[in-house]
Amino acid sequence: MTSATDYPELSADPDAKALAEMGKAVLEIEARTLAALVGKIDSAFVDAARIMLGCRGRVVVLGMGKSGHIGGKIAATLASTGTPAFFVHAGEASHGDMGMLTSQDVALALSNSGETEELTVLLPLIKRLGVPLIAITGNPDSTLARGATVFIHVEVREEACPLGLAPTSSTTAALAMGDALAIALLQARGFTEGDFARAHPGGSLGRRLLLKIDDLMHSGSAMPTVRPQASVAAALVEMTRSGLGMTAVTGPDNRVAGVFTDGDLRRVLERGHDLRATPIEAVMTRRCKTAEPGMLAAEALRLMQDHKINALPVVDAEERLVGVLNMHDLLRARVM
Repeated sequence: MTSATDYPELSADPDAKALAEMGKAVLEIEARTLAALVGKIDSAFVDAARIMLGCRGRVVVLGMGKSGHIGGKIAATLASTGTPAFFVHAGEASHGDMGMLTSQDVALALSNSGETEELTVLLPLIKRLGVPLIAITGNPDSTLARGATVFIHVEVREEACPLGLAPTSSTTAALAMGDALAIALLQARGFTEGDFARAHPGGSLGRRLLLKIDDLMHSGSAMPTVRPQASVAAALVEMTRSGLGMTAVTGPDNRVAGVFTDGDLRRVLERGHDLRATPIEAVMTRRCKTAEPGMLAAEALRLMQDHKINALPVVDAEERLVGVLNMHDLLRARVM
């Protein structure tokens, strides 16, 4: 078992193997830290989760130094998974920022030692407001642990730093416990992919789960369309005009009878058809795949990929053409 005293000796100019061994030693220590943390998911964890679930305001996360950085990430994770939260720097809290804390909130404080002065000085105010305090600390006998409504124990056997000084294993443990709380709350709230997408509208998941083909399709005069009696040459002109690599073929009632694509054109040329004399209905793809308004762009992408096609006519409930969607539209929208 690797310990901080078992690190390989590094020279002033270490070779690749020595650096790799050092990296592995750090990860082994932190992996053991996380494995041991499983046993600390106990009644205190459950109590903390229930307090946060019952919060009518926001979870206000407090921390200093490295614990502050971890606290900021925990607050961001909570907020993005259905638990309203924000981070307050403990050093600024006693200089006005504690005004952000209301009686409807829950405080979540992080300190490995549990004796961080900037945090302990806030305990009387938190108590006076009647705000529940959840403490994540490695010291059960600390001022912070004793002053908390619920204390979550994240003590670690050793830091991954060979000097035993730099917060490494301890910050990993606090971060992982914060993730455990956030995901337990996510599950308890019935938080869905759609909820997640609404919290991340600018991300790839948000685009996949929120963007609809109505937002991307070409409609009106931008739709390439010809009648069944039109020649292949006329269809080719329409395809060139739209630049979508296909044209829909529609009857007088605007119902889709088929499509003519770049692939169909290649087959026409291979067979030696007269482009001016051949009507499009003789060479079009009749049983074409279509999409419906309101369909998610991600669903349209899956349909195209499954059937190895690059464009889709969009039709209403009566099979009338209302739009055309191209694979490039999905690429531009970063759906894929």
